[in-house]
Amino acid sequence: MLISAFQAHPPIFAPNLANCMTFRSVKSFLVATFSLFLITFSNQLLAQENLPKEENKTAETSIEKKEGFNAQEVIFGHILDNHEYHFTSYKDAEGKEHHVSIPLPVIIYSQQKGFSFFSSSKFEHGEATYDGYKLNDGKIVAVKEDGSVDETIKLYDLSLTRNVVQMVLALTILTWLMLSIAKSYKQGLGVTSAPKGKQGLLEPVITFVRDEVAKPNLGHKYEKYLPYLLTVFFFILINNVLGLIPGTANVTGNIAFTCVLGIISFVVILFSSNKHYWGHIFNPPGVPLGVKFILVPVEFISIFIKPFALIIRLFANMVAGHIIIICLISLIFIFGQLNTIAGWGASPFSIAFTVFIYMIEVLVAFLQAFIFTMLTAVFIGQAFEGEHHEEAAHH
Repeated sequence: MLISAFQAHPPIFAPNLANCMTFRSVKSFLVATFSLFLITFSNQLLAQENLPKEENKTAETSIEKKEGFNAQEVIFGHILDNHEYHFTSYKDAEGKEHHVSIPLPVIIYSQQKGFSFFSSSKFEHGEATYDGYKLNDGKIVAVKEDGSVDETIKLYDLSLTRNVVQMVLALTILTWLMLSIAKSYKQGLGVTSAPKGKQGLLEPVITFVRDEVAKPNLGHKYEKYLPYLLTVFFFILINNVLGLIPGTANVTGNIAFTCVLGIISFVVILFSSNKHYWGHIFNPPGVPLGVKFILVPVEFISIFIKPFALIIRLFANMVAGHIIIICLISLIFIFGQLNTIAGWGASPFSIAFTVFIYMIEVLVAFLQAFIFTMLTAVFIGQAFEGEHHEEAAHH
């Protein structure tokens, strides 16, 4: 009866049986393929394990040599300071790697050897030693004859690194701009006639900082602090713009640079304070005694938080944009290592997003200079805030 039922209804059971047979065939094929892959892979592993030690070392060395693009090295190489301006690298027909870079002067002092002056090209990008010194992960160290680090020699690195050179360049540009504009005003240009050239470019910016930053926050004392605010604004702006040029240093993305600017602003804020400022910190008016034990430590800590906020805000914003741009460019080479087609396919998207982020970074360069200047003016204005109340009561 089962046979007759099956024969009587072939359309119902036949497709299911065919599907089951197809599924089993595919399953068997996958199992066989996977088994063959495991056998082949295990044989390769066993063959490598059975190699003599010298051959194993040769194999490991060849694997290390075949390592390609290192995104981490590229990212930190761009962000961190260096003893040269490195633009690109290429290999010749013989496979020898060449670097396109501008070496910078190295100045080292140690009690044992005294002063040493030479070019950073002597290090050959960290592959050679010179005069008893070597470049180790971007840092100059003293070495012995066998090439090991000599811990007994304490040296002082006074070299002109790319951050130092670029800061000097930014300072030179700033000084030249301001002196040339001042000379034009002395000659009557921009006073009896419309401003031209550099005057027409910078005068609206200077007016904006004066009217929108200095006056609203500093009141009648704005003229006293305006030179400092303008210097900070243009110095940060010039360094931000220079840092967007490929191959240059990201000076404002260096925590040491932003730390010095924050400390200078901190000193200006403290010297601008008065008795009302400190009175509101250590004896807040109109606050119950029990609450003062909590509020006073918080207010005292806020004195140091203000410059810290200036330091971290500028550093984090400038370094983040550069990391994103380099990561997007690195995606092309990372995908290219996996597959040539994948590398070419990822290129348009990486380049498009890079251009987009780069345009945003141009805006951020101006914005961060403005924010640092604005917050500095706000904190200075808070330091002598009590004087405004006294003037208002007097009037």
